[in-house]
This record gives sequence, structure tokens and C-alpha cells, in this order.
Amino acid sequence: MADPSSYRPRPGEIPDSPGVYRFRDEHRRVIYVGKAKSLRQRLANYFQDLANLHPRTRTMVTTAASVEWTVVSTEVEALQLEYSWIKEYDPRFNVKYRDDKSYPYLAVTMNEEFPRVQVMRGQKKKGVRYFGPYGHAWAIRDTVDLLLRVFPVRTCSAGVFKNAARTGRPCLLGYIGKCSAPCVGRITPDDHWDLADEFCDFMAGRTGTYLRRLERQMAEAAEDMEYERAARLRDDIGALKKAMEKSAVVLADATDADLIAVAEDELEAAVQIFHVRGGRVRGQRGWVTDKVEEITTGALVEHALQQLYGEESGDAVPKEVLVPALPDPVEPVQQWLTERRGSGVSLRIPQRGDKKALMETVQRNAQQALVLHKTKRASDLTTRSRALEEIAEALDLDSAPLRIECYDISHLQGDDVVASMVVFEDGLARKSEYRRFQIKGFEGQDDVRSMHEVITRRFRRYLAEKEKTGEWTDGEGLTDGDRRADGASGADGMGGADGMGGAGATDDAAALTDGPALKDDDGRPKRFAYPPQLVVVDGGQPQVAAAQRALDELGIDDIAVCGLAKRLEEVWLPREDDPVVLPRTSEGLYLLQRVRDEAHRFAITYQRAKRAKRFRSSPLDDVPGLGETRKQALIKHFGSVKKLRSATIDQICEVPGIGRKTAETVAVALARATPAAPAVNTATGEIMDEDDGAPETTADAPGEPVSAGSPDERRGQER
Repeated sequence: MADPSSYRPRPGEIPDSPGVYRFRDEHRRVIYVGKAKSLRQRLANYFQDLANLHPRTRTMVTTAASVEWTVVSTEVEALQLEYSWIKEYDPRFNVKYRDDKSYPYLAVTMNEEFPRVQVMRGQKKKGVRYFGPYGHAWAIRDTVDLLLRVFPVRTCSAGVFKNAARTGRPCLLGYIGKCSAPCVGRITPDDHWDLADEFCDFMAGRTGTYLRRLERQMAEAAEDMEYERAARLRDDIGALKKAMEKSAVVLADATDADLIAVAEDELEAAVQIFHVRGGRVRGQRGWVTDKVEEITTGALVEHALQQLYGEESGDAVPKEVLVPALPDPVEPVQQWLTERRGSGVSLRIPQRGDKKALMETVQRNAQQALVLHKTKRASDLTTRSRALEEIAEALDLDSAPLRIECYDISHLQGDDVVASMVVFEDGLARKSEYRRFQIKGFEGQDDVRSMHEVITRRFRRYLAEKEKTGEWTDGEGLTDGDRRADGASGADGMGGADGMGGAGATDDAAALTDGPALKDDDGRPKRFAYPPQLVVVDGGQPQVAAAQRALDELGIDDIAVCGLAKRLEEVWLPREDDPVVLPRTSEGLYLLQRVRDEAHRFAITYQRAKRAKRFRSSPLDDVPGLGETRKQALIKHFGSVKKLRSATIDQICEVPGIGRKTAETVAVALARATPAAPAVNTATGEIMDEDDGAPETTADAPGEPVSAGSPDERRGQER
């Protein structure tokens, strides 16, 4: 626990102007971001007598080890910078609203030649019109099913669309009149785009025009005695009215507004938002947050506005935003909303009439959401806390291990040896901090040496960061030999970028390997700069001893180590001859099992990906200047790498896009490459020729060699 006076700025050092400030902990991680009209006055409030501070504020300032600030010109700039930093650093002590689900939207892809109506979640895309959010995806599909009678817009995927265009036959919706079938040319691209635009207008609330037009057409058809057409129009009108009934009129003046209500207690707050467009409720969403700082209702509203409109612009920001309490001061927030919309935005508290009545409804929803959240979370929090306490007691730790890292080694009969590191914080998986390693220190199968290498690489990086941030005392630090050894170990280079961890990406793709060190001003421990309280290894005494030896060699003595053996689920400790046996009903044992199983899953997924990539490799991969398109052209022309290897340079030149120089390069590369051993059918013992189905290295058959055994046999050889 730090003493705030140890990092308090000197008198007169803090400017008396608007700005944004950051508190960092001892590991240089940003733990709190705030803004102020006057930095001097605001920061002075944090450095008063600890007894006068709110308990959560007191916890924050004693956790912090430094404070820094950035001066801006206006309060609006401070609001924008605060939002950007909260999104970037994800500070531990800031209010962070947690969506209780990923809300679905009704989306119309107006950026395509033939716009498509579909359900979408996650990040919004440019050129797509969104309606919602909705509470359930089935609510969107029910509405769309009714509207397709009147607006038969395309709803099929790109694959189905292309297949219908290729065969000249539309899908079922095209036959029953719920799609205008642009795939087979029944409607021109311009007419289909206009149809999608009319669909969007109807969803945006401009319903009266279409109803009056259909009613007029129905009357004209009846006068002309076209009774079947009149009946169809009557059914269309009924479908539109039924769709409209799903969102009843709540504001008679066709208002576009968002209503935000907050329900709170001392520890948590719930926010509910109703999106009203054209006087009808078009969407609803809710968030819940821990009140990790002393905060007013107005400040909660301000944070909700930041999260709600921080990535929005134009009509996505309504003309009117109704709230239960105004931020203090309100002018910068209102100006920020106006800039995001591009026109005036009214931010106010409803006082009477329909809007006040609707706000009371939203408030009741927020109160119910908070009660439901507490009911769900009470058991969860209690269980996780008990599990961490049981682990601390069983392993004789000084405190509960709030951050646990688990390591596992995976290989297939000694090939493609890799390791994984998974992180659990407060008993929950922190997938953004998962890491994976490729064992490079030696060849072959040796789980103990592999574990020693991985632990060494992970914590050598931690020590390097600790030295870099100036946390070493005199005489401590890494030697040049340590740095050279760390550089020689290398990273596997298979990790993905941070952005891949968002919507649509797997957690495996989001994992990073031990790469370059942190930037000095990054603030987030994206690499290995943040230590755990407990290291768990998948294995027994030998693996635990290897992990402890690695920490001892690095001079780290404040991190506990244990191992969980699979066979009897025994917990092994360093330098102990007997394991710790936790009861089978223990929450602590269950948490350790979850951590161990997650590390195993992550490791074996990476190992399989590396093996698949190796089996998909081809001698053509090493030909300089030969891209994927021309490789595919060569394989398609000759049928296999074996036939290509026996072809002459003149025959290779016959392939479109292959010149003589490239053909000579290909011929030389294939001549140098050693052909793979023939595959064997393990069921019959038959040696299979490459042209008879063995995958060797052809682009058309990238599977695993048959000689590797059946899938069941391979699974038995993996670990």
C-alpha cells in the first residue's frame, strides 16, 4: 500500500486549467482516468487526510504510485480525451458499464449493390443502416417476416445469392413472394436499392405514407374489380399494422429521443436506455457497473452518454436526450453531443407529460435490472471469493491469489512443441492476456525442460520491464548475458494483433507471444509487465520443480508455484514430497481445474494449428516472387506437385501468368526439394501414390498424411 504523500506533486506544480489526469500503480498500469475544469483544485482533493476520503477513493490513491496530467484548451476537449483514455487503458477504478449481452440490431447493408436485411451484432460498419437495438433476435425476425410481404428485400447470404445467380433459380423466398429475387434479374439493382430505402424509411418511423398509399391502391383495385389484387393489398396493410403494433406509440408528437434512467445503491448502478424514433420505442438496452469511485448520479449519466455516443455520429445521436440528472457542468457534454450529431441536441430532465411518464417506465426497468443483476451475481461473487480463499488457505499464501497464471506444454510425439499461458483475475478468465510460446531452446520431447524455458522467458520479460520502469534498487537488474539469452529464445511469431480480439475473432487469434518490450508510456501491461500471485503448472512434481527452479534462477521469491496433476487431481508444491489433497467438493479445486483445463485447451489448439500449417506447406512456398494465385494456377494445370516436378521449363511456361524466368526458378526449387515419404493406408497397409489421394504438398489436398494414423490414434498421441 503506497502513501499518497510519496508521489504528491509539489506546490504550484499542477496548473490551474482544464485537463485530464491519470493515476498509475507501481507497475505503471493506468488505474484511474479523470477530467477536471481545474486540475489544481481536483487533484488537491485526492491528497488530503485519508480518513476524509471515500473508502473507494482511499483504495485508489493508496494503490497508485504516481499521477500525471495533460492540459487541454476546453472542457469539451477534456471530455473527449477522458473518453479516449478510458477506452484505451481500461482503468481498474473507473466506472465501466458492462453490457449484459451483445444486443442485436436490424441492419440493412446499403453499401452493397443489392442491399441485404439481416441481424447484426458487434461493431457497427460504415454504409450500413441500423435499427434497434432489440432485446431478442427473434423479435427482429418476426418483424422482418411481416415486412417482407410489402418490401421484398434480399435477406440471403452472399453464398446463397451467388449460387442462385449461377443456377438461375431463386431461393424459396423468391418463389413465395417474400424476395424480389435480384439474384436472377427479376428486379434491377436501382429498383432493389429503392425498395431497401423504402424499407429503411418505414423502420425509421415514416409509416403513414406507405399505409395511405396502399389503402389508396386497394380502393382503386376494388373499383376496377381487381379483387384478388385488392385482397393482397389488404393483407399487406394488415402485415404493416401488425408490425407497427409491436412498437406501440409512446410519444404522440413523433419525437426522436433517447431516455436514460439510473438505479443505484452504494456499490453498483444499473442504466436502462429506451430508443424512441418517430414516437415509438425502437430499441432498449441496459448496462450495469460497479461504483469503484465516489460518484454522483449526474456523473453516472455522463459516463453513460460517453459510452452510448462515443462512437456514434449523425442521426445515431437523437435531437433530444432525456436523463434523470444533468452532468455538472452540463454545457461541455451538450456541446460534445451537438458536435457528434452535427446539429443541436437538447439534454434535459423531463418535467411533465408523456415524456415524464415514459421516463418513470424506464426508471422501473433500471430498478428491476439492478435487482436481477444482484440476484444473479451474489452467488457468483460468493463462490469465487470462497474458491480464492480456499486456495490461499491450502497453499499457505499470505492473501487470496487475485491473479493466477497457468502454463501447459503440448506436442504430438515430440513434434511442434508449444506452450500456453492463461490468466485468471478474480476467478474469471482474462483472455486478452493469454500468451502462447513456441519451444525453441532444444529439440525433442521434454516437458520439464520446456516448462523451465517458458517460465524463464515469461518472467525474464517481467524483470526487464521492471528494470525499464525504474523499479530496481541499486545493484539489481538483468545482466547483459540475461538479455542475450532472452533475445536468443525468441518469440514464435504466431500471435495476432490486438485488434483481432474483437468481434468475430477467436481468443486464439488474439493471443500474443513474448515479443518486444512495452512502450514507456503505454500504461497497459500488454506483454509480461504484470506479475501473478500464483503460478499453476499442468503436471506433478517434476514440472513444479522446473518452474520453481526457473524463478529461483531469476531471483524471484514473491510468487507462489503449484502444480495440478491430472490423474488424481493432486496439488503439488515445490520441495514437498507429499501433495496437497483438496476435497472433491472444494470450490478451490474446481477453480484450479478450470484454470488447468483452459491452459490445456489453449495449448492444444495452438499446437494443432501449427501442425496443420506445417502439413499444408509446399515446396512452392519457398519460390521467391511466386504468389498464391500463381501457385494455384500451377497446381490446377498439372494436378499435383509430383507432376509439376517432372515437367520441363517449356511446359511450365504454358501456364498463364508464368514467364520463363519464373518457370526456371520453380524448376530449380522443386529439384532441390526432397519429395515427402509416401503415405500409408493404415487399414490396408497399401502405399498410396500422391495422385491417388495422399495429400503430400498439393494445394488441393492440405490435410494430414495418412501415415500419421487415424484421428482417434492421433488424439491419443497428443498432449
